[in-house]
Amino acid sequence: MRYLKQLLCLLIFANLNFSCKNNNDETKTTVTPIIFKDIIEEDYELHTSSQPANAVLMLFGGFPENASDIKREFKILEKAKDHNIAVLYMNYNRKIWLKEQELTQLTEQFHSIFKLHNLSVNNVYIGGFSSGGNMALLVSNALTDKEAHIIPKGVFIVDSPIDLVALYNTAQTNVDRNVSNAAVQESTWLLKTLNSTFGHPNDSLSRYEKYAVFTSKTNNFNNIKNLKNTKIRLYTEPDTLWWKNTMMAKYNELNAYYIKKLSQSLQNHNFKDVSYIPTQNKGYRSNGDRHPHSWAIVDTENLIDWMLNE
Repeated sequence: MRYLKQLLCLLIFANLNFSCKNNNDETKTTVTPIIFKDIIEEDYELHTSSQPANAVLMLFGGFPENASDIKREFKILEKAKDHNIAVLYMNYNRKIWLKEQELTQLTEQFHSIFKLHNLSVNNVYIGGFSSGGNMALLVSNALTDKEAHIIPKGVFIVDSPIDLVALYNTAQTNVDRNVSNAAVQESTWLLKTLNSTFGHPNDSLSRYEKYAVFTSKTNNFNNIKNLKNTKIRLYTEPDTLWWKNTMMAKYNELNAYYIKKLSQSLQNHNFKDVSYIPTQNKGYRSNGDRHPHSWAIVDTENLIDWMLNE
């Protein structure tokens, strides 16, 4: 009887000890929820947490887009929060190319933002839609220097007009074609702007090369030469039927055509990691309108995997 009592006591003690150990283990594995804060300034909008971020994603919108427009059209913020990725939306827009002074000002601004908000520089990615993609590439090239504090690991563009000479020629074609008032007005403005800044491409090709991401006519990509070891993604949706029916445009007049040529050129010149990503039927605006020239062609889950796992 005495033996049974001792055995029972040992079993009770062992059970209590096991329960306490489990409770301790549960306490140790409790995950603290990540709370994001929204910081809205005149020049940018930042969404970040108090914990060190797994990555920082910097985004430039298309020609008229500000931070609110990017958030509306590019549904990545909630997924980014799930993976503790800080997202920096820039209000810097209405630029198709960047002068040296503008590049310097932007890089200094980035350094200031990172320092002010204690953002990690270990896993930085920069992306942009349309003209914002041009800025993303040009800024990434400027930042990618052995003495720079912020060196992006990757950069991506979304259907960007990377070739300024091609942009000039397409604008002239649109004016001559006169498909719609909107297209003619935009193209007329482009021609006026490019002519006043650089002159006609036939007379001043070198001036276009000085500022363009890519000049296919001469295979010049000197303005992104520093990105040889940077991960690059080039998104586009070459829906030739949509463009033909909507704008009477041919394939060699589309951003997609020159983006593919840039991809081939960079790969032929031993750029380490360049991905040309053509999509199908993914381009829709937030209001539901079909348009291949849209943020929506980017698979956000896949983009996040690219940022965190490759």
